[in-house]
Amino acid sequence: MARPVRRHGLAGLADRKRPGRPARFTAVQVAQVKALACQLPAEHGVPLSVWSCPELAREAITPGITTAVSAATVGRWLAEDALKPWQHRWWIFIRDPDFRATAARILDLYARSWDGRPLGPDEYVISADEKTSIQARCRCHPTLPPGKARTLRVNHDDDRGGALAYLAADDLGQARVFGRCAPSTGIKPFMALVAHVRTQQPYASATRVFWIVDNGSSHRGKAAIDRLAKRSPNAVMVHTPVHASWRNQAEIYFSVVQRKVVSPNDFTRLDQVRQRLADFQQRYNATARPFQWKFTPADLHDLLHRIDQHQTTTPTIPQAA
Repeated sequence: MARPVRRHGLAGLADRKRPGRPARFTAVQVAQVKALACQLPAEHGVPLSVWSCPELAREAITPGITTAVSAATVGRWLAEDALKPWQHRWWIFIRDPDFRATAARILDLYARSWDGRPLGPDEYVISADEKTSIQARCRCHPTLPPGKARTLRVNHDDDRGGALAYLAADDLGQARVFGRCAPSTGIKPFMALVAHVRTQQPYASATRVFWIVDNGSSHRGKAAIDRLAKRSPNAVMVHTPVHASWRNQAEIYFSVVQRKVVSPNDFTRLDQVRQRLADFQQRYNATARPFQWKFTPADLHDLLHRIDQHQTTTPTIPQAA
């Protein structure tokens, strides 16, 4: 059989007719819709905070990208590049000028090192923080336990019985938590927590006890460092970077408390909240193990390098035709 070029000349290079329905949308139209999804609705004068597939399909018609397209088709296009413009994620840009050095000190302590030297066996690292406004919400109808084909049911209506703060200090090496409840946060409740820890062994006779805290008002700045050193000469306060309290491992413990103790909130009185927290703390200390912290100084270097690149380069967003 003769080759198409020999039989038909240059026309033999063209595509032959194929079976099935021809494509309704060109690659350019698909790219334009994807580009539209990568822009904020406000940039096109659309009064929306985020895009959805139906809204993208509607907007694609307005600028003349296509005469008609379904939301399901737009959804398939976006799935090709894992685009989900209807989702959002919170983030805080680094503003602390000493972020690198401050964060590195915290990571060194998690690796049991300080000023380039390993910590001794009689030196301890404690992570402390406060969980504010734990409320006592007495439900207007009893909570129903789970059953066959039925989840736990908690009545939405409640009577408020006040709120308290839970202060906790976690010995990271031994996974031992010391906690106290107070009407609110402040310098006095925090220093009471410090006194509760420092008077016990092995911390009372330790060479050094490092206290990792965030920049909350209860322990902010040099005044808090001096106050702690005056009350406890072997204590060293180390602050996390500004807006980086997630580096404080006490937040991990509080996330466990939130999931296992506080939610769903169904307490008749504040003293019931206090007792539940105290009982859980005892239960936690009986079986807890140190957290496996995986964010290393190398990860910190990579993160800051990516941020530096983001600041020095301006991303280009494709525009719809």
